[in-house]
Amino acid sequence: IIMTKMIANTLLIVYSIFLISIFGCQKDEIENPIQGNSSAVFNPQLTYGTMTDQDGITYKTVTIGSQTWMAENLRTSKYRNGDKIPVTSSNSSWASSRSGTYCVFNNSSDADFIATYGFLYNWYAIADSRNIAPEGWHVPTDAEWDILIEFLGSSNVSGGKMKESGMLHWNSPNSGATNESGFTALPGGLRHYDGSFGMLKEHGSWWSTTPTSNGEVWIRDIYFQNTNIGRYEFAKTSGFSVRCIKD
Repeated sequence: IIMTKMIANTLLIVYSIFLISIFGCQKDEIENPIQGNSSAVFNPQLTYGTMTDQDGITYKTVTIGSQTWMAENLRTSKYRNGDKIPVTSSNSSWASSRSGTYCVFNNSSDADFIATYGFLYNWYAIADSRNIAPEGWHVPTDAEWDILIEFLGSSNVSGGKMKESGMLHWNSPNSGATNESGFTALPGGLRHYDGSFGMLKEHGSWWSTTPTSNGEVWIRDIYFQNTNIGRYEFAKTSGFSVRCIKD
């Protein structure tokens, strides 16, 4: 009887350890490794909403005129259907890729840096039919960027109204930055078509979904030395930030 009890207790202990290991592993798999703490400075005079992406990451959102935008740069590692978006570190692999991929500026692994600046995506990730934006959201068209800019005044002044104020993330002088719109534009830099990185803390650049007549894509860009928001054509293999807009 004593031996039977000892065996039963041993089996109970082994089973308990098994259950703990199973649920522990499940918990680790659910927890997103890129959940850092953003140091972005939002407009304290405004009320922000929230949205959650397919990685379970929650972002601030802001309504500007008739549109509701993300107030942070996207950093999802999955398409809407749950498929993983490949991450590309090497310059040569980035330059040669003709499918959706993302990276972190300078391949940083700092979770707080990622939470603040988000990921850089190539255009193939933007155009993928599996959707990089969560349900109820989409990457803006060039025309939707125009609506935002027109509401804020013009392309000459709207950049200042969109930029995070101060110089915690933007280089000096961060001209005319008021963030009165609440957009909280951050200078996440870019990845050139050859895979090299540049412009962190100087430029914030965001994709549209609209191709140009020569096979490139329209992007919007905000610079630290003026209040403009520029409209430029770039190669699909470039890497830029993403802001989604509500459907």
